[in-house]
Amino acid sequence: MASNIASKSSCFSMASIGIIVLLLSLPCEAHLSSIFYDSTCPNALATIRSSIRTAIARERRMAASLIRLHFHDCFVQGCDASILLDDAPSITSEKNAGPNKESARGYEVIEEAKTQVEKVCPGIVSCSDIIAVAARDASEYVGGPSWTVKLGRRDSTTASLSLAESNLPSFRDGLDRLISRFASKGLNARDMVALSSSHTIGQARCVTFRDRIYNNGSNIDANFASTRRRGCPTDNSGDAKLAPLDLVTPNQLDNNYFKNLIQKKGLLESDQVLFSGGTTDSIVSEYSKTPATFKSDFAAAMIKMGDIEPLTGSSGVIRNICNSIN
Repeated sequence: MASNIASKSSCFSMASIGIIVLLLSLPCEAHLSSIFYDSTCPNALATIRSSIRTAIARERRMAASLIRLHFHDCFVQGCDASILLDDAPSITSEKNAGPNKESARGYEVIEEAKTQVEKVCPGIVSCSDIIAVAARDASEYVGGPSWTVKLGRRDSTTASLSLAESNLPSFRDGLDRLISRFASKGLNARDMVALSSSHTIGQARCVTFRDRIYNNGSNIDANFASTRRRGCPTDNSGDAKLAPLDLVTPNQLDNNYFKNLIQKKGLLESDQVLFSGGTTDSIVSEYSKTPATFKSDFAAAMIKMGDIEPLTGSSGVIRNICNSIN
């Protein structure tokens, strides 16, 4: 009897050890959390916020640029700050990709925020988290929604020019193409329409809307097109000339973007296709009438976008300087 009990006890112990060994051998998946820095860098968010607000106060357009920077980062190999890396022997910068070159902005603002955070807690806060927080702070500063940012991303040691060229939406994209691009990142059509509203602030270069204001026929308000032609000549000499994406409230993140689309006053082709007799017309109409729903959905979509393929745990690094590998 005693020997049987001892034998069973021994087997139980061996089984327990086996289970523990198995559990230890499984990969540990780290998750993003809004309290990630509460103990390691409790002043991180306040420091970032101060730096971002200073930058936008200096140039209101920067709010749009910072939101867009987060978007362009997350759509290329995940939210990993790869967009911030400069050319180096082992890096071909995403900054040189067509959708980013002479278009993406705000790199120096993120770098300055990183510098300030490094002063209070060096080597703790990632550049990718700073981009995510900056987008939230930018939205709030210009009247848009705020949201709780999940944190704990780490920075990539690589960039991908080819993915930046292929993954980022184009101002010429049709509705089906836009829906497909966003779906590939886990974002549905409603997320896509909500996120597109970031075009209610900021400016666009003439080269991105020239074809629309000269050749778009009945799908553009005639007076709107005439007004935009004054600052955007037909020849290439005006490629870099800027025009506000929203003429009515160009410095406010609001639902006027959707009202513009209903009036055929979307500046970019990729904006107007959201309301052109397609499957997203009803969403545009809803957001144009209910700003609270728009703001809620925009915040939810930004959180969802921030979850795209983050590097966590032991993956990636915490860069000391955002534009280069340590």
